[in-house]
Amino acid sequence: MACPICDKPTDAKYRPFCSKRCADVDLAKWLGGGYAIPSTDPEDVEKALDEVLRQADQSPDKPH
Repeated sequence: MACPICDKPTDAKYRPFCSKRCADVDLAKWLGGGYAIPSTDPEDVEKALDEVLRQADQSPDKPH
């Protein structure tokens, strides 16, 4: 099996990766949304917009 990040042989200690570095690169992609699947569902877009507007209303930088 090859490392999904760099294609080197995997190391049992970090499987399915070859090293801690590649495992960390993969984790960063997950945390940063790099593996997200975009949605074109109008309901998802509406929910996302509502959440952005709600957070903007709660922002401490918002002028009163």
